[in-house]
Amino acid sequence: MAQSFARWLIRQASREDAIGALAKDAKRDPGFPKEGDVEAVRRRLREIQAEGETFAVVDDAEMEWPGG
Repeated sequence: MAQSFARWLIRQASREDAIGALAKDAKRDPGFPKEGDVEAVRRRLREIQAEGETFAVVDDAEMEWPGG
């Protein structure tokens, strides 16, 4: 079974770019859907009223995600 998008994203925390920054935030968020798909991550970002540019980072991450 492929790794969930959210779990893949969290593993990107060592990156020094916007995806890495999002991953670091995700690791610190107790409500982050760690086994979630892309839509679950977007729902969580809407719940916490993330800035619009954060959604663009999710789009970029989705394009890099090997499971996508």
